[in-house]
Amino acid sequence: AVAAAPAWSARPPAERAALLRRAADALEAARGDLVATMVHEGGKTVAEADPEVSEAVDFARYYADRADELADGFVPGAVFRPRGVTVVTPPWNFPVAIPVGSTLAALAAGSPVLIKPAPQTPRCVRVAVAAIAAALADGGVTEDALQVVLSPEGEVGRRLVTHPDVARVVLTGSLETAQMFAGWRPDLDVLAETSGKNALIITPSADVDLAVADLVRSAFGHAGQKCSAASLAILVGSAGRSDRLRRQLADAVSSLRVGWSDDLGTTVGPLVEPASGKLLRALTTLDEGEDWLVKPRRLDEEGRLWTPGVKHGVRPGSWFHLTECFGPVLGIIRVETLDEAIAVQNAVALGLTGGLHSLDEAEIAHWLDRVEVGNAYVNRHITGAVVQRQPFGGWKASVVGPGAKAGGPSYVAQLGDWQDDDATAALDDDAWLAWAQQDDARVWREELGVDRDPSGLAAEENTLRHRPVPHLTVRAGADARERDLRRVLNAARTAGVPVAVSRADAETDEAFAARVAAGTVAGRVRVVGTAPGLRAAAVARTGEVTVLDTPVVASGRRELMTVVREQAVSRTRHRFGHIDPTR
Repeated sequence: AVAAAPAWSARPPAERAALLRRAADALEAARGDLVATMVHEGGKTVAEADPEVSEAVDFARYYADRADELADGFVPGAVFRPRGVTVVTPPWNFPVAIPVGSTLAALAAGSPVLIKPAPQTPRCVRVAVAAIAAALADGGVTEDALQVVLSPEGEVGRRLVTHPDVARVVLTGSLETAQMFAGWRPDLDVLAETSGKNALIITPSADVDLAVADLVRSAFGHAGQKCSAASLAILVGSAGRSDRLRRQLADAVSSLRVGWSDDLGTTVGPLVEPASGKLLRALTTLDEGEDWLVKPRRLDEEGRLWTPGVKHGVRPGSWFHLTECFGPVLGIIRVETLDEAIAVQNAVALGLTGGLHSLDEAEIAHWLDRVEVGNAYVNRHITGAVVQRQPFGGWKASVVGPGAKAGGPSYVAQLGDWQDDDATAALDDDAWLAWAQQDDARVWREELGVDRDPSGLAAEENTLRHRPVPHLTVRAGADARERDLRRVLNAARTAGVPVAVSRADAETDEAFAARVAAGTVAGRVRVVGTAPGLRAAAVARTGEVTVLDTPVVASGRRELMTVVREQAVSRTRHRFGHIDPTR
């Protein structure tokens, strides 16, 4: 991979884009093999596996377009340069779409890829990579820009992640794994989409039929083995006392057909491994105040086939409220007001997906203003994100790294280095700062400060918006340029982000790092200059602290991304086929 880097990174963005479009065609041609492999190795039903191939194809075409945007001159004032080798460590629950998406994003950015499949689903990755590799070869690529590494999870896997020639790891997995990778090598860039403990709120103004259907789909698709799955339903006011809602939910869950994935009649397939640990506890144990609305049953000796379970009486702050269990079990929490429901939804450390079912416009606006998730869904299911329509990625501890969403406009651009272009770099400090301030205003006015729905569907709103981070800490090192510090502060001011500044002449590197390690500094830390020891100190706070220590640039499109977080809002705009007339 290191040997391939000079040749692959030297290919112009347009050439890399053309190769990704070839890969899209190859993946489409391999659809049958990919579906069959996911069914037999990954335990996915055909209904779950087939759309995953479509997602992989979408990633290839979408990231090809993003590669074109890395060409010099596309981003005013800045140029992109590929850097290093990328290791991709994908999950087993989406064994084609996620590894393909992560791999093609890195290739689009000019980085060779080593992909280490999840131990449960290596064949899925190998079939997908074979299709991509054939497309690259047909396009004239001779360097080893993409390789599959079948290594054990122990010391060999650790050596792969910690090798000094690896620039970054793209991980989809647990927060604990992200923390482990960061601890192994603090200078490594770890970009991770991690865990989720996701809730769907149902208010008294919801359409009960639609709400129950979307809740069941969100909770039990792929046997609940999705980081985006709904594992909590929060019922507000009379919705929590509704016999109709309770009966419909129990009936819908009880009617789901459980079986092996090669049976086309199966709606809930097997677990990829026998239930154990947190999931086994969730399937077999009731905590104080809880009872079964639908009691799960184990259907096989091994413990991979379980009927879905629904427990009610789950209490705010309880183990099930706060713990990701990753399987076919749903908990119900009852509250009296929407504000209470939002507080319960936001109380978890994670912030991946969340939903609201309500036909009240005021409730919808109130929820969207306060919910702390990366993907917010209104009057629809909360799983099944589509490339471009619902770029995927979370807030809070559900994301590690810069935080650009997979399948979104900024994902590829974070997998390399940005610097001022020659004309901008040649400006004196005052002119450079003035240019940066003007560019911040332009980008905020025309791009990041404006909600956008690039899909433009009448039946479904899919808006990407950039929300200011709650707080930014700026660490100005001993070698920080005053110009760069002022530039960072202007970006924060443009987005309306409150800032705390720590300067090396007032607080030593050791003292600041100690505050980070102790948890008294949280959220994003923008480094100006250098900050020795900061990354190592932040390891214990992975998921709580994000250190952004890339060079400060004048470009508003690049620097403003350090002070915002992306949120995808997807909202059904029809009822039973009748389009909202305001659309």
